[in-house]
Amino acid sequence: MIEVAAPPKYVKEVLKTLEQREHSAYLVGGCVRDMLMGKRPSDWDVCTSATPEEVTALFEKTVPTGIWHGTVTVIMSGGRKVEVTTLRREEDYADHRRPDGVTYISSLNEDLGRRDFTMNAIAVPLGGIIIDPFGGIGDIEKQRIRCVGLPEKRFSEDALRMFRALRFSAKLDFTLDPDVESAIAACAHLSRDLAAERVCGELDKILRSRNPQVMTKVIHYGLFDTYLDKRPDIELDVLKTVPRDKAQQWAALSALLMRAGAIGSVPDFLKKLRLDGKTMGAAAKGVGLAFAGVPADKYGWKEILAKYGITTAQCAAAAADVLANCGDYQECLRAVMKSGDCFSLKKLAIDGNDLIALGYAPGVQVGQALEELLHYVMAHPEENKRNLLITRASEMARSLRHG
Repeated sequence: MIEVAAPPKYVKEVLKTLEQREHSAYLVGGCVRDMLMGKRPSDWDVCTSATPEEVTALFEKTVPTGIWHGTVTVIMSGGRKVEVTTLRREEDYADHRRPDGVTYISSLNEDLGRRDFTMNAIAVPLGGIIIDPFGGIGDIEKQRIRCVGLPEKRFSEDALRMFRALRFSAKLDFTLDPDVESAIAACAHLSRDLAAERVCGELDKILRSRNPQVMTKVIHYGLFDTYLDKRPDIELDVLKTVPRDKAQQWAALSALLMRAGAIGSVPDFLKKLRLDGKTMGAAAKGVGLAFAGVPADKYGWKEILAKYGITTAQCAAAAADVLANCGDYQECLRAVMKSGDCFSLKKLAIDGNDLIALGYAPGVQVGQALEELLHYVMAHPEENKRNLLITRASEMARSLRHG
């Protein structure tokens, strides 16, 4: 028998409380997988024979986070959370996303048998002895993603599982079992019924993983067809050169898709995916700047930083680099940002109050003078000293009076 390390005290308390009331209780899913891989889980999931009503009665503070399918979040001391779900059997998935109904059961193996992948169908009771009816441990050791049961059945039940398979592949650096790959190709058309927010969430995790190039497979299998004008023949290995940052990765991907003719408008593409407004704005503007031609010198990047801000500048550099298959633009931008040179009014050594004291009129005149001083300092970073700028501003004021 294989044993795993004990979970935190508050998680053990949940298991113990359930067992003391003669309910079965097991750690299950991603937390077990992570422990077997030597990782510290970020979330803790428990499955139990107790009904949601019984779970709610046993613990002082609970939240019915997924009561429809039997999930109650137990809030322990310090606000720490454990998701507790009743063992269940699921009915048909008419919408290829959620079961039409659930039936509570007492069989652990039957509950594990409805899950997506073998590595997520492993359970551990308080005693620590692993229950692994579908060979999940072997698949973890082989770094392989394999479905519980027939892959096509699993994917037809919940089409999002195809994206999850690729996301786990990217995150864990696991390979897909050949049967899983074949089933994704066969079932990819079912992805068109998925909510854009759910698809975007999975894709975002792929892009910010160690292997963002897995997006190549997402496109190749046709999982992304709903959001593209046409499916491009494209390789996305270059995404590995982009920082694991949300806006920069979406900008880089959008730039490559735009060049390949797969999308006609970056804002429309990202809006269709329901990407958040802040990320969408920075990524779309960054791609626009990249196609227009970004600078290769520090002063040019300071101008972009001053006009558009850091996030948009980073998106522009990331997009420009993947289009040129180099790292020069990101390197130049990073050098500017690390230099300490001034590229914003916030970093300017004088402010509007100083200019008003010199006789500038509040409002437009002060604003124009600050912008002029900022551009001067961006070209002459060593001049960003209060006394020097006061002198320069005084000379500018005299010119205005005698102009």
